[in-house]
Amino acid sequence: MQSHYDAELKDTVRYLGKVLGETIESHLGTEWLERIENIRKSGRASYQGDTSCGDELKETFKTMTDGDLLTVGRAFAQFLNLGNIAEQEYNSAMNVDASIDALFEHLDKAELTVDKVQEAVGKLNIDLVLTAHPTEVTRRTLIHKHKELARCLQEIHQESLSDADRMKLETRIADLISQAWHTEEIRSVRPTPVDEARWGFSVIENSLWEAVPDFMRELDLRLNADYQVSLPLEASPVQFSSWMGGDRDGNPFVTSKVTEQVLLLARKRAAKLFAKDLDRLQVELSMYQCNDALREKVGDSIEPYRAILRPLLQKFVVTRDGINDYIAGRPSNPDAWIASNDELLEPLMLCYDSLTEIGLGVVANGLLLDTIRRANVFGVHLLKLDVRQDSERHANVFSELTRYLGLGDYASWSEADKQAFLLRELASKRPLFPAQWDASDDVKEVLDTCKVIAKHSKHGFGIYIISMASEPSDVMAVQLLLQESGVDWPMPVAPLFETLDDLNNSPDVMRKLLSVDWYRGYIKGRQFVMIGYSDSAKDAGAIAAGWAQYQSQEALVALAKEFDCELTLFHGRGGTIGRGGLPAHAAIYSQPPGSLDGGFRVTEQGETIRYKFGMPKLAKRSLGIYASAIIEAMLFPPPAPKDEWREVITQMAAQGRDNYRGVVRSDPEFVPY
Repeated sequence: MQSHYDAELKDTVRYLGKVLGETIESHLGTEWLERIENIRKSGRASYQGDTSCGDELKETFKTMTDGDLLTVGRAFAQFLNLGNIAEQEYNSAMNVDASIDALFEHLDKAELTVDKVQEAVGKLNIDLVLTAHPTEVTRRTLIHKHKELARCLQEIHQESLSDADRMKLETRIADLISQAWHTEEIRSVRPTPVDEARWGFSVIENSLWEAVPDFMRELDLRLNADYQVSLPLEASPVQFSSWMGGDRDGNPFVTSKVTEQVLLLARKRAAKLFAKDLDRLQVELSMYQCNDALREKVGDSIEPYRAILRPLLQKFVVTRDGINDYIAGRPSNPDAWIASNDELLEPLMLCYDSLTEIGLGVVANGLLLDTIRRANVFGVHLLKLDVRQDSERHANVFSELTRYLGLGDYASWSEADKQAFLLRELASKRPLFPAQWDASDDVKEVLDTCKVIAKHSKHGFGIYIISMASEPSDVMAVQLLLQESGVDWPMPVAPLFETLDDLNNSPDVMRKLLSVDWYRGYIKGRQFVMIGYSDSAKDAGAIAAGWAQYQSQEALVALAKEFDCELTLFHGRGGTIGRGGLPAHAAIYSQPPGSLDGGFRVTEQGETIRYKFGMPKLAKRSLGIYASAIIEAMLFPPPAPKDEWREVITQMAAQGRDNYRGVVRSDPEFVPY
């Protein structure tokens, strides 16, 4: 069976390559097509060891103009894109890595109790943080064409397809390939942070909106079948956050105005998506019978479900259109917008409980259940926006302020003096910032960002991350800035430990921080810490960075237990192996024992978002991989390393660090290479 599908994949790639060739021939002529085909054949022969073909290729490229080389490059890039699309569609159809099946097979063999499984599922908390990345250069218009092409491939592989329908699909495939060939692949203008955020919203709309309830439905069915355990209605085992529009560390284009615009655009997209769901629900829920609770709300209406859903639908339409007017500078009334998840969930749950109570559970557990699950996972804000800023920017605010107030220069104070000042002001009832203070532009921008956080709902935000945090004062400074700006809820503040030294020092920094009585009261038993993979790997090489990350996490888990707080480690992984990425299941299962108890939070960067979550079936599979790995790691935690293992990996890490730095920092050939 597998070989049949492999052959089908190869046939699909050949077919797409043939259509691309016809497109190129139609545009540039037969001579160009033959030239590209000769380059392809020579390249393959050269790769297989034919040196004469390699020499011919070099001579061919030497005689070509830059424009001709660009055409050849585009042809091969387009072919690789088509090959990737075919493979993604093939993986979706094959359900390669049926992770949920593998998980339950493992659980069943272990003969676990229902309570153990229920406890693990109850702790399942996957927070995927969507981030932009400069390596994602594919334009949204091409992403749309690629998605449409994947849909056509999915349909053309149906065995029951008629000849007429096949011809129609082949015409459409040729149309899409031609569109892509005649479209510039690379953006001519660098995307703004708002463009990046819109791209992230589109991934949710086009893929995750469908994939998340499908994933939850499959997990629920398996739990029911094997353990008679159900996912609670309010469960949100996966949630989504974003850095796009909130990550201002080193990016001058992410301003407080951009952050506010992105928050509003996320709410607008959520309103659009929920309006579509509610419109479909109010069409389908035409029944007249209901329970007493719903009847009390709607009176004597003969269509009680429509009577409660139609006003809710209208409110989402008002929200969607109102935000559009607000951003465009037209009159709008924010008080009329949907502001909280309760406004959405209460009517939906009234309908659900009523349908269940009157014996229409099959209706309740259809589209309505999917919408309830979307409400719990995405909410009326669509996702949670993180804010990230460098610790030096916060210190500069207090440095400028203390000089203005004649208190000296905060930047030159000892750590003890900084903490004393911050704690005193955190406990003070009077405002700290003078009304007439004419701060510098950089300081104003930091303060304006905090004011945006104060102005908007806490449900629209994730956590505040501090880059280059090396002392407790770096964290407390942010908490004072938020308090002084009017943020009246304890926004989680996470230090980011990035370099090798940062990772090694992280337990000492966190011990000092958790030893502060005020701070422990502020966090209310929940601490976030971000571990940077990219910078530590670039600083010390992969082996040394990996071992430092492991030891750091291990020490932080022990520290959290000592101070009786729940620790959520936030993994700043890149998309490639060089930036800290690994196969998801192996990467999760290799975490230190106990490090997943507080949930799993990880960045998903740029192009990997599209590869993992760009199509609903791929997204569902990726969510299954994450969920199965985390549940497995909680139920069957990997062993803590033995002392002899630690000795060996410590030696390897030291040698790896020295070898890596010897090349990167000392070898005179490295930079030219």
